[in-house]
Amino acid sequence: MLILSLKEGHDGGIAAIEDGRLLFALEAEKDNFPRYDRLTGEVLVRAAGMLDRSPDVVALGGWVKGFHSVEPPSRTGYFGVGDGAISDEAGKFFGRDVRIFSSTHERSHIMTAYGMAPPAAGQPYYSLVWEGNIGSFYRIDESGAVTHLQHVMSDPGNKYAYLFALADPKFPATKGVFRYNDAGKQMALTGFAEKGRVTKAEQETIDFILKQEGIILGLSKDDMAWSHVHNAGVDSQAYRNIAAKLSQEIYNRFYDYAVKNLTEGLPLLISGGCGLNCDWNRLWRECGLFPSVFVPPCPNDSGSALGTAIDAQWYHTGSASISWDVYAGEEFVEDQDVDPTRYDVRPLVASEVARYVEQGNIIGWARGRYEMGPRALGNRSILAAPFTEETTVRLNRIKRREGYRPIAPIALEPDADRWFTGSTHDPYMLYFNQVTSEELKAVTHVDGTARTQTVTRERNPAMADLLEAFRDRTGFSVLCNTSLNNNGRGFINRTSDLIEYGEKHGLDGYVINDRFVTPKRP
Repeated sequence: MLILSLKEGHDGGIAAIEDGRLLFALEAEKDNFPRYDRLTGEVLVRAAGMLDRSPDVVALGGWVKGFHSVEPPSRTGYFGVGDGAISDEAGKFFGRDVRIFSSTHERSHIMTAYGMAPPAAGQPYYSLVWEGNIGSFYRIDESGAVTHLQHVMSDPGNKYAYLFALADPKFPATKGVFRYNDAGKQMALTGFAEKGRVTKAEQETIDFILKQEGIILGLSKDDMAWSHVHNAGVDSQAYRNIAAKLSQEIYNRFYDYAVKNLTEGLPLLISGGCGLNCDWNRLWRECGLFPSVFVPPCPNDSGSALGTAIDAQWYHTGSASISWDVYAGEEFVEDQDVDPTRYDVRPLVASEVARYVEQGNIIGWARGRYEMGPRALGNRSILAAPFTEETTVRLNRIKRREGYRPIAPIALEPDADRWFTGSTHDPYMLYFNQVTSEELKAVTHVDGTARTQTVTRERNPAMADLLEAFRDRTGFSVLCNTSLNNNGRGFINRTSDLIEYGEKHGLDGYVINDRFVTPKRP
Protein backbone atom coordinates (compact mmCIF):
# COMPACT_ATOMS: atom_id res chain seq x y z
CA MET A 1 0.00 0.00 0.00
CA LEU A 2 1.34 3.40 -1.05
CA ILE A 3 0.12 6.36 1.02
CA LEU A 4 0.71 9.97 -0.01
CA SER A 5 -0.03 12.50 2.73
CA LEU A 6 -0.32 16.28 2.63
CA LYS A 7 -0.31 18.83 5.45
CA GLU A 8 -1.91 22.24 4.78
CA GLY A 9 -1.28 25.51 6.57
CA HIS A 10 2.01 26.67 8.07
CA ASP A 11 4.85 24.14 8.07
CA GLY A 12 3.29 22.54 5.02
CA GLY A 13 4.69 19.21 3.92
CA ILE A 14 4.25 15.97 2.00
CA ALA A 15 5.18 12.45 3.06
CA ALA A 16 4.92 9.04 1.45
CA ILE A 17 4.86 5.59 3.07
CA GLU A 18 4.88 2.31 1.16
CA ASP A 19 4.25 -0.98 2.96
CA GLY A 20 5.39 0.41 6.29
CA ARG A 21 8.52 2.15 4.98
CA LEU A 22 8.98 5.91 4.82
CA LEU A 23 9.91 6.93 1.27
CA PHE A 24 10.25 10.66 1.86
CA ALA A 25 9.15 13.57 4.03
CA LEU A 26 9.39 16.91 2.22
CA GLU A 27 8.76 20.31 3.77
CA ALA A 28 7.65 23.46 1.95
CA GLU A 29 10.28 25.59 3.70
CA LYS A 30 13.25 23.49 2.61
CA ASP A 31 15.30 24.46 -0.45
CA ASN A 32 15.62 28.08 0.73
CA PHE A 33 11.89 28.83 0.92
CA PRO A 34 10.49 30.95 3.81
CA ARG A 35 10.39 29.28 7.22
CA TYR A 36 7.01 27.80 8.17
CA ASP A 37 5.88 28.07 4.54
CA ARG A 38 2.49 26.80 3.42
CA LEU A 39 2.23 23.93 0.95
CA THR A 40 3.47 25.07 -2.48
CA GLY A 41 3.18 23.85 -6.04
CA GLU A 42 6.96 23.48 -6.06
CA VAL A 43 7.02 20.86 -3.31
CA LEU A 44 3.99 19.09 -4.81
CA VAL A 45 5.77 18.69 -8.14
CA ARG A 46 8.98 17.51 -6.48
CA ALA A 47 7.09 14.94 -4.39
CA ALA A 48 5.28 13.61 -7.46
CA GLY A 49 8.64 13.20 -9.18
CA MET A 50 9.83 10.93 -6.36
CA LEU A 51 6.98 8.42 -6.87
CA ASP A 52 6.93 5.77 -9.58
CA ARG A 53 3.19 5.11 -9.40
CA SER A 54 -0.06 6.60 -8.17
CA PRO A 55 -0.86 6.19 -4.48
CA ASP A 56 -3.51 3.83 -3.14
CA VAL A 57 -4.42 6.29 -0.38
CA VAL A 58 -4.28 10.07 -0.40
CA ALA A 59 -4.23 11.32 3.20
CA LEU A 60 -5.18 14.92 3.93
CA GLY A 61 -4.39 16.21 7.39
CA GLY A 62 -7.30 17.95 9.05
CA TRP A 63 -6.88 21.71 9.17
CA VAL A 64 -8.92 24.92 9.09
CA LYS A 65 -10.26 27.20 6.37
CA GLY A 66 -8.18 30.13 7.53
CA PHE A 67 -5.15 30.97 9.66
CA HIS A 68 -6.22 30.13 13.21
CA SER A 69 -7.58 27.05 14.91
CA VAL A 70 -10.93 28.77 15.53
CA GLU A 71 -11.66 28.98 11.79
CA PRO A 72 -14.16 26.56 10.15
CA PRO A 73 -12.68 23.07 9.81
CA SER A 74 -11.26 21.65 6.61
CA ARG A 75 -11.90 17.90 6.30
CA THR A 76 -11.67 16.47 9.84
CA GLY A 77 -10.40 19.77 11.25
CA TYR A 78 -7.95 20.63 13.97
CA PHE A 79 -9.19 19.07 17.21
CA GLY A 80 -10.37 15.67 18.39
CA VAL A 81 -9.32 12.03 18.63
CA GLY A 82 -12.66 10.22 18.95
CA ASP A 83 -15.84 10.18 16.87
CA GLY A 84 -15.47 12.26 13.73
CA ALA A 85 -11.70 12.51 14.03
CA ILE A 86 -11.15 10.14 11.09
CA SER A 87 -12.81 9.97 7.68
CA ASP A 88 -12.19 7.63 4.76
CA GLU A 89 -14.03 7.63 1.45
CA ALA A 90 -13.69 6.61 -2.17
CA GLY A 91 -12.16 9.20 -4.46
CA LYS A 92 -10.12 9.85 -7.58
CA PHE A 93 -6.49 10.88 -7.98
CA PHE A 94 -5.36 11.60 -11.54
CA GLY A 95 -8.37 9.61 -12.69
CA ARG A 96 -7.48 6.53 -10.65
CA ASP A 97 -9.61 5.11 -7.87
CA VAL A 98 -8.08 5.82 -4.45
CA ARG A 99 -9.14 6.12 -0.85
CA ILE A 100 -9.23 9.68 0.48
CA PHE A 101 -8.32 9.59 4.14
CA SER A 102 -8.32 12.40 6.67
CA SER A 103 -7.74 12.69 10.39
CA THR A 104 -7.46 15.66 12.71
CA HIS A 105 -4.38 17.73 13.26
CA GLU A 106 -4.45 16.61 16.88
CA ARG A 107 -4.21 12.98 15.79
CA SER A 108 -1.36 13.78 13.41
CA HIS A 109 0.85 14.73 16.35
CA ILE A 110 -0.06 11.63 18.35
CA MET A 111 0.54 9.30 15.43
CA THR A 112 3.86 10.88 14.43
CA ALA A 113 5.38 9.83 17.74
CA TYR A 114 3.49 6.53 17.90
CA GLY A 115 4.49 5.33 14.44
CA MET A 116 8.11 6.49 14.69
CA ALA A 117 8.76 5.08 18.17
CA PRO A 118 10.97 1.98 18.36
CA PRO A 119 8.80 -0.99 17.30
CA ALA A 120 7.10 -2.73 20.22
CA ALA A 121 4.07 -4.75 19.10
CA GLY A 122 1.18 -4.58 21.53
CA GLN A 123 2.81 -1.93 23.71
CA PRO A 124 0.41 0.64 25.19
CA TYR A 125 1.66 4.19 25.70
CA TYR A 126 0.88 7.50 27.27
CA SER A 127 1.01 10.38 24.84
CA LEU A 128 1.52 14.09 25.47
CA VAL A 129 0.63 16.60 22.77
CA TRP A 130 1.60 20.14 23.63
CA GLU A 131 1.80 22.78 20.95
CA GLY A 132 0.48 26.25 20.16
CA ASN A 133 -3.14 25.32 20.85
CA ILE A 134 -3.30 21.82 22.37
CA GLY A 135 -2.06 20.74 25.78
CA SER A 136 -3.38 17.23 26.56
CA PHE A 137 -2.50 13.72 27.69
CA TYR A 138 -3.78 10.55 26.00
CA ARG A 139 -3.57 6.80 26.36
CA ILE A 140 -2.85 4.59 23.34
CA ASP A 141 -3.97 1.00 23.86
CA GLU A 142 -2.42 -2.24 22.60
CA SER A 143 -4.18 -1.92 19.23
CA GLY A 144 -3.34 1.75 18.65
CA ALA A 145 -6.71 3.19 19.66
CA VAL A 146 -6.37 6.64 21.27
CA THR A 147 -8.28 7.84 24.32
CA HIS A 148 -8.12 11.45 25.47
CA LEU A 149 -7.27 11.56 29.16
CA GLN A 150 -7.06 15.20 30.20
CA HIS A 151 -6.90 18.68 28.75
CA VAL A 152 -4.29 20.24 31.03
CA MET A 153 -3.77 23.66 29.48
CA SER A 154 -4.92 25.48 26.37
CA ASP A 155 -2.29 27.17 24.21
CA PRO A 156 0.82 26.06 26.14
CA GLY A 157 3.16 26.89 23.27
CA ASN A 158 1.49 30.22 22.54
CA LYS A 159 1.53 31.16 26.22
CA TYR A 160 5.19 30.29 26.51
CA ALA A 161 6.09 32.46 23.51
CA TYR A 162 3.76 35.31 24.49
CA LEU A 163 6.13 36.44 27.22
CA PHE A 164 8.82 37.16 24.61
CA ALA A 165 6.35 39.32 22.67
CA LEU A 166 5.28 41.07 25.86
CA ALA A 167 8.86 42.08 26.65
CA ASP A 168 9.88 42.94 23.09
CA PRO A 169 9.18 46.63 22.27
CA LYS A 170 9.25 45.75 18.57
CA PHE A 171 6.24 43.43 18.87
CA PRO A 172 3.00 45.24 17.96
CA ALA A 173 0.12 45.66 20.38
CA THR A 174 -2.28 43.91 18.01
CA LYS A 175 -4.46 40.91 18.64
CA GLY A 176 -3.90 37.90 16.39
CA VAL A 177 -0.24 38.60 15.60
CA PHE A 178 2.19 35.75 16.18
CA ARG A 179 5.86 35.04 15.45
CA TYR A 180 6.77 31.38 15.16
CA ASN A 181 10.41 31.86 16.15
CA ASP A 182 9.85 33.60 19.50
CA ALA A 183 9.65 30.32 21.43
CA GLY A 184 13.09 29.19 20.28
CA LYS A 185 14.64 32.52 21.18
CA GLN A 186 13.06 32.43 24.63
CA MET A 187 14.40 28.90 25.19
CA ALA A 188 17.90 30.33 24.66
CA LEU A 189 17.28 33.30 26.94
CA THR A 190 16.07 31.22 29.90
CA GLY A 191 19.68 30.12 30.27
CA PHE A 192 20.56 33.66 31.37
CA ALA A 193 18.11 33.63 34.30
CA GLU A 194 19.27 34.27 37.84
CA LYS A 195 18.33 31.76 40.51
CA GLY A 196 15.72 32.84 43.02
CA ARG A 197 12.16 32.50 44.24
CA VAL A 198 9.27 33.75 42.14
CA THR A 199 8.47 37.34 43.11
CA LYS A 200 4.94 38.68 43.53
CA ALA A 201 5.21 40.68 40.29
CA GLU A 202 6.47 37.62 38.41
CA GLN A 203 3.69 35.42 39.78
CA GLU A 204 1.01 37.94 38.79
CA THR A 205 2.30 38.02 35.21
CA ILE A 206 2.63 34.23 35.00
CA ASP A 207 -0.84 33.60 36.45
CA PHE A 208 -2.44 36.14 34.11
CA ILE A 209 -0.85 34.56 31.02
CA LEU A 210 -1.67 30.99 32.02
CA LYS A 211 -5.33 31.66 32.75
CA GLN A 212 -6.00 33.06 29.27
CA GLU A 213 -8.06 31.18 26.71
CA GLY A 214 -7.09 31.87 23.10
CA ILE A 215 -4.25 34.16 24.11
CA ILE A 216 -3.17 35.09 20.57
CA LEU A 217 -6.62 36.14 19.38
CA GLY A 218 -7.96 37.40 22.68
CA LEU A 219 -5.17 39.51 24.16
CA SER A 220 -3.23 42.59 23.11
CA LYS A 221 0.13 43.00 24.82
CA ASP A 222 -1.03 46.45 25.94
CA ASP A 223 -3.70 44.68 27.99
CA MET A 224 -0.71 43.75 30.13
CA ALA A 225 0.86 47.20 30.32
CA TRP A 226 0.73 46.77 34.09
CA SER A 227 3.31 43.95 33.97
CA HIS A 228 6.85 44.77 35.05
CA VAL A 229 8.22 43.20 31.85
CA HIS A 230 5.88 44.96 29.39
CA ASN A 231 8.26 46.34 26.70
CA ALA A 232 11.16 45.86 29.14
CA GLY A 233 13.30 44.37 26.38
CA VAL A 234 14.40 40.77 25.92
CA ASP A 235 17.89 41.79 27.00
CA SER A 236 16.59 42.85 30.43
CA GLN A 237 17.38 40.63 33.38
CA ALA A 238 13.81 40.99 34.63
CA TYR A 239 12.49 39.37 31.46
CA ARG A 240 15.08 36.60 31.44
CA ASN A 241 14.34 35.73 35.05
CA ILE A 242 10.61 35.43 34.56
CA ALA A 243 11.07 33.52 31.28
CA ALA A 244 12.74 30.67 33.16
CA LYS A 245 10.06 30.73 35.84
CA LEU A 246 7.20 30.70 33.32
CA SER A 247 8.87 27.75 31.59
CA GLN A 248 9.06 25.84 34.86
CA GLU A 249 5.47 26.67 35.79
CA ILE A 250 4.11 25.38 32.47
CA TYR A 251 6.04 22.15 32.90
CA ASN A 252 4.85 21.85 36.51
CA ARG A 253 1.19 22.04 35.50
CA PHE A 254 1.62 19.02 33.21
CA TYR A 255 3.92 17.17 35.60
CA ASP A 256 1.44 17.58 38.47
CA TYR A 257 -1.25 15.87 36.41
CA ALA A 258 1.13 13.14 35.28
CA VAL A 259 2.40 12.26 38.75
CA LYS A 260 -1.17 11.87 40.08
CA ASN A 261 -2.78 10.12 37.12
CA LEU A 262 -0.25 8.44 34.80
CA THR A 263 0.49 5.59 37.18
CA GLU A 264 0.57 2.49 34.94
CA GLY A 265 4.28 2.69 34.24
CA LEU A 266 3.83 3.09 30.48
CA PRO A 267 6.34 4.73 28.14
CA LEU A 268 5.65 8.36 27.21
CA LEU A 269 5.44 9.69 23.66
CA ILE A 270 5.85 13.47 23.24
CA SER A 271 4.80 15.51 20.23
CA GLY A 272 3.67 18.99 19.25
CA GLY A 273 5.88 22.04 18.90
CA CYS A 274 6.71 22.06 22.62
CA GLY A 275 8.52 18.79 21.93
CA LEU A 276 11.32 20.99 20.57
CA ASN A 277 11.89 22.48 24.02
CA CYS A 278 15.04 20.71 25.13
CA ASP A 279 14.68 21.70 28.78
CA TRP A 280 11.18 20.22 29.04
CA ASN A 281 12.27 17.04 27.24
CA ARG A 282 15.13 16.66 29.71
CA LEU A 283 12.75 17.11 32.65
CA TRP A 284 10.37 14.45 31.30
CA ARG A 285 13.20 11.99 30.66
CA GLU A 286 14.64 12.52 34.15
CA CYS A 287 11.37 12.74 36.13
CA GLY A 288 11.23 8.99 36.88
CA LEU A 289 7.55 8.53 35.98
CA PHE A 290 8.10 6.65 32.73
CA PRO A 291 10.34 3.71 31.75
CA SER A 292 11.20 5.55 28.54
CA VAL A 293 10.43 8.82 26.77
CA PHE A 294 10.39 9.15 22.98
CA VAL A 295 10.34 12.42 21.04
CA PRO A 296 10.48 12.19 17.23
CA PRO A 297 12.85 14.48 15.31
CA CYS A 298 9.84 16.28 13.83
CA PRO A 299 7.45 16.74 16.79
CA ASN A 300 6.11 20.07 15.53
CA ASP A 301 3.95 20.58 12.45
CA SER A 302 6.87 19.64 10.18
CA GLY A 303 5.97 16.04 11.08
CA SER A 304 2.21 16.34 10.65
CA ALA A 305 2.08 15.08 7.05
CA LEU A 306 3.94 11.99 8.19
CA GLY A 307 1.67 11.62 11.22
CA THR A 308 -1.42 11.63 9.02
CA ALA A 309 0.21 9.06 6.71
CA ILE A 310 0.91 6.86 9.74
CA ASP A 311 -2.69 7.29 10.87
CA ALA A 312 -3.91 6.22 7.42
CA GLN A 313 -1.66 3.16 7.54
CA TRP A 314 -3.00 2.27 11.00
CA TYR A 315 -6.58 2.72 9.80
CA HIS A 316 -6.15 0.50 6.72
CA THR A 317 -3.74 -2.14 8.06
CA GLY A 318 -4.04 -2.10 11.85
CA SER A 319 -0.33 -1.28 12.23
CA ALA A 320 1.14 2.18 12.83
CA SER A 321 4.83 1.29 13.08
CA ILE A 322 7.07 2.38 10.21
CA SER A 323 10.73 2.00 9.31
CA TRP A 324 12.34 5.39 8.76
CA ASP A 325 15.52 7.37 8.51
CA VAL A 326 15.83 10.98 9.65
CA TYR A 327 17.50 11.87 6.32
CA ALA A 328 14.22 11.53 4.44
CA GLY A 329 14.21 14.76 2.44
CA GLU A 330 15.51 15.47 -1.06
CA GLU A 331 19.01 14.91 -2.31
CA PHE A 332 21.25 17.97 -2.49
CA VAL A 333 20.86 19.48 -5.97
CA GLU A 334 24.09 20.25 -7.83
CA ASP A 335 22.48 22.77 -10.16
CA GLN A 336 25.69 24.52 -11.24
CA ASP A 337 29.38 23.80 -11.54
CA VAL A 338 31.77 25.33 -9.04
CA ASP A 339 33.91 27.96 -10.79
CA PRO A 340 37.40 26.34 -11.11
CA THR A 341 39.05 29.74 -11.52
CA ARG A 342 37.92 30.76 -8.03
CA TYR A 343 37.76 27.47 -6.12
CA ASP A 344 39.87 24.38 -5.60
CA VAL A 345 37.71 21.27 -5.89
CA ARG A 346 38.93 17.83 -4.80
CA PRO A 347 37.43 14.59 -3.52
CA LEU A 348 36.16 14.62 0.05
CA VAL A 349 38.80 13.28 2.43
CA ALA A 350 37.80 13.50 6.08
CA SER A 351 41.34 14.16 7.35
CA GLU A 352 41.74 17.15 5.01
CA VAL A 353 38.45 18.66 6.10
CA ALA A 354 39.31 18.07 9.76
CA ARG A 355 42.64 19.86 9.35
CA TYR A 356 40.94 22.78 7.58
CA VAL A 357 38.33 23.16 10.32
CA GLU A 358 40.95 22.83 13.07
CA GLN A 359 42.74 25.81 11.53
CA GLY A 360 39.71 27.99 12.33
CA ASN A 361 37.82 27.74 9.07
CA ILE A 362 34.01 27.49 9.00
CA ILE A 363 32.43 25.36 6.29
CA GLY A 364 29.03 24.56 4.86
CA TRP A 365 28.40 20.80 4.79
CA ALA A 366 25.73 19.60 2.34
CA ARG A 367 25.56 15.88 1.62
CA GLY A 368 22.83 13.45 0.60
CA ARG A 369 19.20 13.93 1.61
CA TYR A 370 18.18 16.67 4.01
CA GLU A 371 16.89 16.02 7.51
CA MET A 372 13.22 15.91 8.44
CA GLY A 373 12.24 18.43 11.08
CA PRO A 374 13.81 21.81 11.93
CA ARG A 375 17.17 20.71 13.32
CA ALA A 376 20.37 20.36 11.28
CA LEU A 377 21.54 16.83 11.99
CA GLY A 378 24.69 16.58 9.93
CA ASN A 379 23.51 16.72 6.31
CA ARG A 380 22.69 20.47 6.03
CA SER A 381 25.08 21.95 8.57
CA ILE A 382 27.57 24.72 9.14
CA LEU A 383 30.56 23.21 10.94
CA ALA A 384 33.39 24.73 12.95
CA ALA A 385 35.90 23.86 15.67
CA PRO A 386 34.24 24.01 19.12
CA PHE A 387 36.93 25.67 21.22
CA THR A 388 36.56 29.47 21.31
CA GLU A 389 33.92 32.03 22.16
CA GLU A 390 35.00 33.95 19.08
CA THR A 391 33.73 31.06 16.97
CA THR A 392 30.28 31.41 18.56
CA VAL A 393 30.27 35.12 17.76
CA ARG A 394 31.34 34.51 14.18
CA LEU A 395 28.77 31.75 13.62
CA ASN A 396 25.94 33.94 14.90
CA ARG A 397 27.17 36.73 12.64
CA ILE A 398 27.18 34.35 9.65
CA LYS A 399 23.66 33.21 10.58
CA ARG A 400 22.49 36.84 11.02
CA ARG A 401 20.99 36.07 14.39
CA GLU A 402 21.18 37.36 17.94
CA GLY A 403 24.37 36.93 19.91
CA TYR A 404 22.58 35.21 22.79
CA ARG A 405 21.71 32.22 20.62
CA PRO A 406 23.80 29.16 21.58
CA ILE A 407 25.62 26.94 19.08
CA ALA A 408 24.93 23.23 19.32
CA PRO A 409 27.62 20.53 19.27
CA ILE A 410 27.65 17.43 17.10
CA ALA A 411 29.58 14.59 18.73
CA LEU A 412 30.59 11.01 18.05
CA GLU A 413 28.18 9.02 20.20
CA PRO A 414 30.67 6.48 21.67
CA ASP A 415 32.79 9.42 22.94
CA ALA A 416 30.00 11.77 24.08
CA ASP A 417 30.14 10.82 27.76
CA ARG A 418 33.68 12.17 27.92
CA TRP A 419 32.46 15.76 27.48
CA PHE A 420 28.75 15.80 28.37
CA THR A 421 26.54 14.48 31.15
CA GLY A 422 22.78 13.90 31.24
CA SER A 423 20.91 13.08 28.05
CA THR A 424 24.10 12.74 26.07
CA HIS A 425 23.04 10.10 23.53
CA ASP A 426 20.62 12.04 21.36
CA PRO A 427 20.55 11.55 17.58
CA TYR A 428 18.01 14.35 17.03
CA MET A 429 19.22 17.25 19.20
CA LEU A 430 16.18 17.28 21.49
CA TYR A 431 17.63 17.36 25.02
CA PHE A 432 19.83 19.67 27.06
CA ASN A 433 22.83 18.19 28.82
CA GLN A 434 25.71 19.61 30.83
CA VAL A 435 29.11 20.30 29.30
CA THR A 436 31.94 18.95 31.46
CA SER A 437 34.94 20.23 29.46
CA GLU A 438 36.08 23.84 29.78
CA GLU A 439 37.71 23.56 26.37
CA LEU A 440 34.38 23.39 24.49
CA LYS A 441 33.66 27.11 24.84
CA ALA A 442 31.97 27.56 21.46
CA VAL A 443 29.22 25.03 22.23
CA THR A 444 28.66 25.81 25.92
CA HIS A 445 25.70 28.05 26.71
CA VAL A 446 25.90 30.62 29.51
CA ASP A 447 24.29 28.14 31.95
CA GLY A 448 26.76 25.38 31.12
CA THR A 449 24.39 23.39 28.91
CA ALA A 450 24.47 22.21 25.32
CA ARG A 451 21.92 20.75 22.92
CA THR A 452 24.07 17.88 21.74
CA GLN A 453 23.46 15.73 18.70
CA THR A 454 25.26 12.40 18.72
CA VAL A 455 26.31 10.48 15.62
CA THR A 456 27.12 6.86 14.95
CA ARG A 457 28.71 5.32 11.89
CA GLU A 458 25.48 3.43 11.17
CA ARG A 459 23.39 6.63 11.08
CA ASN A 460 25.80 8.95 9.25
CA PRO A 461 29.10 7.37 8.15
CA ALA A 462 30.52 10.49 6.47
CA MET A 463 29.99 12.63 9.56
CA ALA A 464 31.43 9.87 11.74
CA ASP A 465 34.53 9.86 9.51
CA LEU A 466 34.92 13.62 9.97
CA LEU A 467 34.46 13.48 13.75
CA GLU A 468 36.98 10.65 14.06
CA ALA A 469 39.46 12.57 11.91
CA PHE A 470 38.97 15.69 14.03
CA ARG A 471 39.53 13.59 17.17
CA ASP A 472 42.76 12.26 15.70
CA ARG A 473 44.01 15.85 15.38
CA THR A 474 42.58 17.46 18.53
CA GLY A 475 41.49 14.72 20.94
CA PHE A 476 37.86 15.88 20.62
CA SER A 477 35.27 14.19 18.38
CA VAL A 478 33.06 17.28 18.69
CA LEU A 479 32.26 20.10 16.26
CA CYS A 480 30.00 23.15 16.21
CA ASN A 481 26.86 22.31 14.23
CA THR A 482 24.30 24.90 13.20
CA SER A 483 21.80 24.77 10.37
CA LEU A 484 22.79 25.64 6.82
CA ASN A 485 20.15 28.20 6.00
CA ASN A 486 19.54 31.85 5.30
CA ASN A 487 17.91 33.70 8.17
CA GLY A 488 14.16 33.12 7.96
CA ARG A 489 14.53 30.38 5.32
CA GLY A 490 14.62 26.59 5.30
CA PHE A 491 17.75 24.53 4.61
CA ILE A 492 19.81 25.40 1.56
CA ASN A 493 19.51 22.56 -0.92
CA ARG A 494 21.33 23.51 -4.11
CA THR A 495 24.85 24.53 -5.08
CA SER A 496 23.86 27.95 -6.47
CA ASP A 497 22.26 28.99 -3.17
CA LEU A 498 25.12 27.53 -1.14
CA ILE A 499 27.88 29.38 -2.99
CA GLU A 500 25.90 32.63 -2.94
CA TYR A 501 25.30 32.25 0.80
CA GLY A 502 28.91 31.45 1.56
CA GLU A 503 30.28 34.36 -0.45
CA LYS A 504 27.80 36.79 1.08
CA HIS A 505 28.13 35.72 4.71
CA GLY A 506 31.71 34.53 4.93
CA LEU A 507 31.95 30.74 4.83
CA ASP A 508 35.49 29.49 4.26
CA GLY A 509 34.64 26.39 2.26
CA TYR A 510 32.09 23.74 1.44
CA VAL A 511 31.54 20.02 1.34
CA ILE A 512 29.16 19.32 -1.54
CA ASN A 513 28.23 15.66 -1.54
CA ASP A 514 31.58 13.93 -2.09
CA ARG A 515 33.66 17.00 -2.96
CA PHE A 516 35.62 19.41 -0.79
CA VAL A 517 35.58 22.99 -2.12
CA THR A 518 37.78 25.84 -0.87
CA PRO A 519 38.58 29.31 -2.29
CA LYS A 520 41.79 29.58 -4.24
CA ARG A 521 44.53 31.38 -2.37
CA PRO A 522 45.67 34.72 -3.83
